[in-house]
Amino acid sequence: MPYSSIKKLCAIFLFVGGLLLIGGCSVSKPTATVPVKTGIRGVWLTNVVSDALYSRENIKEAVELCHELGFNTIFVVTLNEAQTMYQSEVMQKLTGQSIAPAFAGRDPLQELIEEAKKKDIKVFAWFEFGFAASINDSTGGILLQKKPEWASRDKAGKITAKNNFQWMNAFHPEVQGFVKDLVLEVVKKYDVDGIQGDDRLPALPSNGGYDPYTVNLYKSEHSGKAPPAYEKDYEWVKWRSGKLNLFLKDLVTEVRKAKPDVIISMAPSIYPWAEENYLQDWPAWLNMGLVDLVIPQVYRYGFAPYQNEMNKVLSQQLGNFNPEGFYPGVLLQVDDYTASPELLTQMVNYNRAHGINGEVYFFYEGLKKRKEFFKALYKDRVQFPDFRKQKQ
Repeated sequence: MPYSSIKKLCAIFLFVGGLLLIGGCSVSKPTATVPVKTGIRGVWLTNVVSDALYSRENIKEAVELCHELGFNTIFVVTLNEAQTMYQSEVMQKLTGQSIAPAFAGRDPLQELIEEAKKKDIKVFAWFEFGFAASINDSTGGILLQKKPEWASRDKAGKITAKNNFQWMNAFHPEVQGFVKDLVLEVVKKYDVDGIQGDDRLPALPSNGGYDPYTVNLYKSEHSGKAPPAYEKDYEWVKWRSGKLNLFLKDLVTEVRKAKPDVIISMAPSIYPWAEENYLQDWPAWLNMGLVDLVIPQVYRYGFAPYQNEMNKVLSQQLGNFNPEGFYPGVLLQVDDYTASPELLTQMVNYNRAHGINGEVYFFYEGLKKRKEFFKALYKDRVQFPDFRKQKQ
């Protein structure tokens, strides 16, 4: 059934009196909705600004809290600053470290999987850094020190950088092979329910792509013509985003071959900003059938901007994508900011009014500050959608 039809049916069955209070009114509790059976109530679990992964006991407590508050999905970081949160032979071979030093002698990914299964919570391996090599390190960190030919370059010949991240060349076959090997390693070794890329996988800032390898590749496909000097030239952006689409197709093919039931999840930035700035043409990923679950980062600090972006996603970007595979990413906490119950209520009510039975929150630590809100919001537990059935 087309998404528009699903949306209309959901609207018909809302309780009389209306679900939304979006005309400027603020409320402190989520309003009631028609009971549903499936949905995703997810949260990102990080190794930064959180101690959740730093002991087995902390992992147990995190899983217990997620279960208590009605969450059924955890997206856990597995790759961050050229270090893994699991025992990696791939990373050991390249950097000499099989796991982040803080986790030496342990395997947080395996521990989380074991604890989450006890509570019927799904676990996704989130490859947070993706094609980013480092953060706040002009040298590109250990990856680009070991493999300088892997660096993406800007027009000035410097390592591609954006928002304090330094980047590998996402078009280089060896870089693509390295990232693919990390993902496949997890898929083959661990009983994860899914994998997830975000705004750095597959991605590259649009000021990148001026390294010799990519320039020569472009010339070979354009009768010797060099890439445009203007980094956001439409055709130049489309050529590069198209290459990332092909990488994702190859990655997904290999993942599904290794373990057919693994769910492919992506959490890109908002479109078209995502493509213009990070070469992420994620509506194309949906049309190509590469993604089972898409969670755009609709990170907004007010309801009007959230509503505006969601309207565009629903009306322009999902196409015929399965509605059970779309959930918005919601900003719960970052730095000193924590979203208010009133704002969270407005966003959740918008989602339910449009047939969206869940959301994914960035990030876990914010749950501790909004316990009562989530206890009320997710008191009626739902089952994780059956993506295997959808693939049949």
